[in-house]
Amino acid sequence: MIKPIVLYPDPRLKKQSLPVEKFNEELVKLSVDMIDTMNQAAGVGLAAVQIGELIRMMVMNVNYESDDKEGVVLCNPEILETNGTELSEEGCLSIPNVREEIERALEVKVRAYDLQGKEKIWVFKNLLARCIQHEIDHMNGQLFIEKIPAMRRLVIQPQLKQLKKKFSKEIVF
Repeated sequence: MIKPIVLYPDPRLKKQSLPVEKFNEELVKLSVDMIDTMNQAAGVGLAAVQIGELIRMMVMNVNYESDDKEGVVLCNPEILETNGTELSEEGCLSIPNVREEIERALEVKVRAYDLQGKEKIWVFKNLLARCIQHEIDHMNGQLFIEKIPAMRRLVIQPQLKQLKKKFSKEIVF
Protein backbone atom coordinates (compact mmCIF):
# COMPACT_ATOMS: atom_id res chain seq x y z
CA MET A 1 0.00 0.00 0.00
CA ILE A 2 1.38 3.39 -0.95
CA LYS A 3 1.88 5.61 2.09
CA PRO A 4 2.05 9.41 2.22
CA ILE A 5 5.61 10.72 2.38
CA VAL A 6 6.45 12.87 5.40
CA LEU A 7 7.45 16.31 4.11
CA TYR A 8 9.83 18.96 5.41
CA PRO A 9 9.67 20.55 7.96
CA ASP A 10 7.68 17.82 9.75
CA PRO A 11 9.38 17.41 13.17
CA ARG A 12 9.52 13.61 12.79
CA LEU A 13 12.27 14.10 10.19
CA LYS A 14 14.53 15.50 12.93
CA LYS A 15 14.04 12.59 15.34
CA GLN A 16 16.43 9.71 15.91
CA SER A 17 14.97 6.41 14.70
CA LEU A 18 14.97 3.40 17.03
CA PRO A 19 16.63 0.08 16.16
CA VAL A 20 14.49 -2.66 14.64
CA GLU A 21 14.05 -5.32 17.30
CA LYS A 22 11.17 -7.45 16.02
CA PHE A 23 11.61 -9.24 12.71
CA ASN A 24 8.08 -10.40 11.93
CA GLU A 25 5.24 -10.24 9.39
CA GLU A 26 4.43 -6.66 10.38
CA LEU A 27 7.98 -5.63 9.40
CA VAL A 28 7.65 -7.49 6.08
CA LYS A 29 4.37 -5.68 5.35
CA LEU A 30 5.98 -2.33 6.19
CA SER A 31 8.86 -3.10 3.82
CA VAL A 32 6.41 -3.89 0.97
CA ASP A 33 4.56 -0.62 1.63
CA MET A 34 7.88 1.25 1.65
CA ILE A 35 9.01 -0.30 -1.65
CA ASP A 36 5.63 0.49 -3.25
CA THR A 37 5.82 4.08 -1.95
CA MET A 38 9.42 4.54 -3.12
CA ASN A 39 8.66 3.17 -6.59
CA GLN A 40 5.49 5.25 -6.96
CA ALA A 41 7.51 8.38 -6.07
CA ALA A 42 10.30 7.36 -8.50
CA GLY A 43 12.83 7.30 -5.66
CA VAL A 44 16.02 5.30 -5.30
CA GLY A 45 15.74 4.96 -1.51
CA LEU A 46 13.35 5.58 1.36
CA ALA A 47 13.85 5.52 5.13
CA ALA A 48 10.99 4.37 7.37
CA VAL A 49 10.83 7.80 9.04
CA GLN A 50 9.82 9.22 5.65
CA ILE A 51 6.49 7.42 6.01
CA GLY A 52 6.22 8.23 9.70
CA GLU A 53 7.76 5.07 11.19
CA LEU A 54 10.64 5.95 13.52
CA ILE A 55 12.60 2.73 13.10
CA ARG A 56 16.04 2.14 11.57
CA MET A 57 14.87 0.55 8.35
CA MET A 58 15.30 1.59 4.74
CA VAL A 59 14.55 0.29 1.30
CA MET A 60 16.60 0.88 -1.81
CA ASN A 61 16.01 0.20 -5.49
CA VAL A 62 19.19 -1.56 -6.61
CA ASN A 63 17.96 -1.68 -10.23
CA TYR A 64 17.13 2.03 -10.39
CA GLU A 65 18.21 2.23 -14.06
CA SER A 66 15.91 -0.61 -15.10
CA ASP A 67 12.17 -1.03 -15.51
CA ASP A 68 12.54 -4.21 -13.42
CA LYS A 69 12.56 -2.66 -9.95
CA GLU A 70 14.27 -4.65 -7.20
CA GLY A 71 13.95 -3.43 -3.65
CA VAL A 72 16.50 -4.29 -0.98
CA VAL A 73 15.54 -3.91 2.68
CA LEU A 74 18.17 -2.94 5.23
CA CYS A 75 17.41 -2.96 8.95
CA ASN A 76 19.73 -1.24 11.41
CA PRO A 77 22.29 -0.35 8.71
CA GLU A 78 25.74 0.72 9.85
CA ILE A 79 28.57 1.95 7.65
CA LEU A 80 31.74 0.01 8.37
CA GLU A 81 34.08 1.51 5.77
CA THR A 82 34.09 4.24 3.15
CA ASN A 83 36.29 4.82 0.12
CA GLY A 84 36.75 7.92 -1.99
CA THR A 85 34.49 10.94 -2.16
CA GLU A 86 32.36 12.55 -4.81
CA LEU A 87 30.53 15.84 -5.11
CA SER A 88 27.21 15.16 -6.82
CA GLU A 89 23.65 16.44 -6.96
CA GLU A 90 21.26 15.01 -4.40
CA GLY A 91 17.58 15.39 -3.66
CA CYS A 92 15.05 13.99 -1.21
CA LEU A 93 11.47 12.75 -1.49
CA SER A 94 10.71 14.60 1.77
CA ILE A 95 12.02 17.91 0.40
CA PRO A 96 10.48 18.11 -3.09
CA ASN A 97 12.06 20.20 -5.83
CA VAL A 98 15.25 20.94 -3.90
CA ARG A 99 18.45 19.53 -5.39
CA GLU A 100 21.96 20.47 -4.32
CA GLU A 101 25.49 19.15 -4.64
CA ILE A 102 26.63 17.21 -1.58
CA GLU A 103 29.95 15.48 -0.95
CA ARG A 104 29.57 11.82 -0.02
CA ALA A 105 31.68 8.67 0.02
CA LEU A 106 31.89 6.99 -3.38
CA GLU A 107 31.86 3.46 -1.91
CA VAL A 108 30.54 2.13 1.40
CA LYS A 109 30.73 -1.19 3.16
CA VAL A 110 27.59 -1.69 5.25
CA ARG A 111 26.45 -4.13 7.91
CA ALA A 112 22.69 -4.53 8.19
CA TYR A 113 20.00 -7.10 8.89
CA ASP A 114 17.52 -8.56 6.45
CA LEU A 115 13.83 -9.10 7.18
CA GLN A 116 14.58 -12.42 8.90
CA GLY A 117 17.06 -10.75 11.26
CA LYS A 118 20.12 -12.22 9.56
CA GLU A 119 23.23 -10.05 9.52
CA LYS A 120 24.66 -9.31 6.08
CA ILE A 121 27.52 -7.25 4.70
CA TRP A 122 26.99 -5.23 1.50
CA VAL A 123 29.27 -3.03 -0.58
CA PHE A 124 27.55 -0.22 -2.48
CA LYS A 125 29.12 2.13 -5.01
CA ASN A 126 28.22 5.40 -6.71
CA LEU A 127 24.52 6.34 -6.50
CA LEU A 128 23.66 3.41 -4.21
CA ALA A 129 26.47 4.42 -1.83
CA ARG A 130 25.11 7.97 -1.84
CA CYS A 131 21.59 6.66 -1.23
CA ILE A 132 22.48 4.56 1.80
CA GLN A 133 24.39 7.45 3.38
CA HIS A 134 21.38 9.72 2.77
CA GLU A 135 18.92 7.24 4.32
CA ILE A 136 21.15 6.59 7.35
CA ASP A 137 21.25 10.37 7.84
CA HIS A 138 17.42 10.28 7.90
CA MET A 139 17.53 7.61 10.61
CA ASN A 140 19.84 9.90 12.60
CA GLY A 141 17.45 12.85 12.24
CA GLN A 142 19.65 14.69 9.75
CA LEU A 143 18.53 16.12 6.40
CA PHE A 144 20.72 16.53 3.35
CA ILE A 145 20.07 20.27 3.31
CA GLU A 146 22.07 20.51 6.54
CA LYS A 147 25.16 19.40 4.61
CA ILE A 148 24.85 22.22 2.09
CA PRO A 149 27.42 25.02 2.53
CA ALA A 150 25.95 28.11 4.24
CA MET A 151 26.04 30.29 1.12
CA ARG A 152 24.11 27.71 -0.92
CA ARG A 153 21.61 27.31 1.93
CA LEU A 154 20.78 30.98 1.58
CA VAL A 155 19.92 30.37 -2.09
CA ILE A 156 17.39 27.63 -1.26
CA GLN A 157 15.78 29.49 1.66
CA PRO A 158 12.80 30.69 -0.45
CA GLN A 159 12.00 27.08 -1.42
CA LEU A 160 12.27 25.92 2.19
CA LYS A 161 10.04 28.78 3.37
CA GLN A 162 7.39 27.73 0.82
CA LEU A 163 7.51 24.16 2.15
CA LYS A 164 7.19 25.44 5.74
CA LYS A 165 4.22 27.61 4.76
CA LYS A 166 2.51 24.67 3.02
CA PHE A 167 3.23 22.42 6.00
CA SER A 168 1.71 24.88 8.49
CA LYS A 169 -1.52 24.97 6.44
CA GLU A 170 -1.76 21.17 6.44
CA ILE A 171 -1.43 20.63 10.20
CA VAL A 172 -4.69 19.29 11.60
CA PHE A 173 -5.32 18.89 15.33
